[in-house]
Amino acid sequence: MAFLPVTYAEMRERGWSEPDIVVVTGDAYVDHPSFGIAIVSRVLEANGFRVCILAQPQGKKDFTRFGRPNLAFFVSSGNIDSMVARYTVAKKKRTEDFYSPGGKNGFRPDRAAIVYTQKIREIYPDIPIALGGLEASLRRFAHYDYWDDAVRPSILFDSGADLLMYGMGEKQVVEIAQRLHNGDHISTLTDILGVMYTVPKEDFSPKKGYLRCPSYEEVKSPTREGKKQYAISCRIEQEEHDAVRGKTLYQETGDLVVVQNPPMPPLTTEELDAVYELPYERNYHPCYEAQGGVPAISEVKFSITHVRGCFGACNFCSLAYHQGRQITCRSHASVLKEAEMLTHFPDFKGYIHDVGGPTANFRAPSCSLQKKKGLCPTKKCLAPNPCKNIEVSHSDYLSLLKKLQKIPGIKKVFIRSGIRFDYLMLDKDESFFKELVKNHVSGQLKVAPEHCSENVLRLMGKPSFHVYKNFQKRFYELTKSVNKKQYLVPYLMSSHPGSTVHDAIALALYLRAEKLHPQQVQDFYPTPGTVSTCMYYTELDPFTLKPVFIPKAPREKAEQRALLQYFRPENRALVLSALTRAGREDLIGYGKDCLITPAEKSAYRPQAKVSPKKKPQKKETRPPRKTKKK
Repeated sequence: MAFLPVTYAEMRERGWSEPDIVVVTGDAYVDHPSFGIAIVSRVLEANGFRVCILAQPQGKKDFTRFGRPNLAFFVSSGNIDSMVARYTVAKKKRTEDFYSPGGKNGFRPDRAAIVYTQKIREIYPDIPIALGGLEASLRRFAHYDYWDDAVRPSILFDSGADLLMYGMGEKQVVEIAQRLHNGDHISTLTDILGVMYTVPKEDFSPKKGYLRCPSYEEVKSPTREGKKQYAISCRIEQEEHDAVRGKTLYQETGDLVVVQNPPMPPLTTEELDAVYELPYERNYHPCYEAQGGVPAISEVKFSITHVRGCFGACNFCSLAYHQGRQITCRSHASVLKEAEMLTHFPDFKGYIHDVGGPTANFRAPSCSLQKKKGLCPTKKCLAPNPCKNIEVSHSDYLSLLKKLQKIPGIKKVFIRSGIRFDYLMLDKDESFFKELVKNHVSGQLKVAPEHCSENVLRLMGKPSFHVYKNFQKRFYELTKSVNKKQYLVPYLMSSHPGSTVHDAIALALYLRAEKLHPQQVQDFYPTPGTVSTCMYYTELDPFTLKPVFIPKAPREKAEQRALLQYFRPENRALVLSALTRAGREDLIGYGKDCLITPAEKSAYRPQAKVSPKKKPQKKETRPPRKTKKK
């Protein structure tokens, strides 16, 4: 095994005079299957192509490092959107970027996919360029851009790329590379599933079955009608993102038409196994060692992905729109093979940190109807209420975990990412729940109730709060039964569309009652491609076109966030303002249900903690010190 070339010298060491494909990424090069670029590059390599990695290029010298590739440039901004990587929700520059050397920010530009593509086009005007990755996938149609506070056209229009690969791109990259290798021109590759392309408007004639999304000119207008058209477009894009029944979509943009082919079918179990069994180095490239490495590897180095896709479909999450709602799982044999391999790493301490995926406890489609009919376009599987056709079972996942636990050299197998508690509570067989609590929680289990307001939860696409309360109650009952001290760590979100100051106060009171003091709170971040972002911009629910209250004013957002951390002295002024504005002065005082005290000097008076009585310590006795005889 060896890292793919990142320098001209490394390329020449392999005996290559030029690469077939240069893969450009906004991340540092980490050769691990949790990084999309690593997967795409290794898949291309496995299909016989010479691939070089151009990680975080800074100028013309970098883009010409390997010379002109034989076939194409494939461009991605990295594992996450470059704007999210660079800016907080308050639009302030981050000081850290865990996907960069030493965890430092500043190695990637704003809107990296556009910048990289335009620079390549400037240097090599006629070279084929294909965009891929999360940033491109979520910006494939006209989209609201939070940082510009305006609607931008498809990233294909802005970047000038030839093709855009949306979703998980293993099949697309191979087909594009093979057809280019066979002599096909990039302009003829418009029949590939899971890709988008542009056509001059005068040359475009929609075929039977094509669906039109409202044009960029229609959706970019900040008028009431313009926002309604944006919401309609969002609904169409979401409903047709299905590999079984999804239709070809198109959207006029100026003199061009952006065309999206139906989604590429997800990988089969055999294909997914093959992807994860490629010869990854499972670490960052040695060139980053002197800079402190790449921090992002620490979370995933000894974690295993066993499933892809998520039918949970939370409205604020981009996974359903990018990765898809269809579930594909790896075979037991493949997962066990990866786990056994990890035991031979010199820094492996015996602990598998996670066996997960977008949702850890999904191992099968939500129902058997999906294979023939696809996922329901307007109905979700779990929220606000579970579908009557849902098929719930944890038996296969439980069997896999038990097998992993028996591998020599593995002490513990933990689950840290994405247990969907509402799906878990639907399972009448508690075998998995009991096993989870007994053997697979490393002290804390992170779960995502997100809020306690029923209206906010509905707009989030989450289940009713009583489902979480029932899960919480049962978790602690089972924890007590095995005589362990384990805790739930709830993810919570402030300022989501629909959340009023009264909803934020209700959540603060819940935290007060549960004696929870969250150290981190996620303020809603309007990122491209999500239903919640559509709500934020249009102030409409795209599925009903009914109005939605949006907390947009910076002061209001700050108050809602502060309420979730009401106990911090620095938040007192914001909490006082929120409570006064909401007419909830009854929560300002010294009562047990109050959030802050009237006194200026004390924002929070903690309840006295009853500590266990200390046993009297025995007085230490020492033998008499020996003295030297004179």
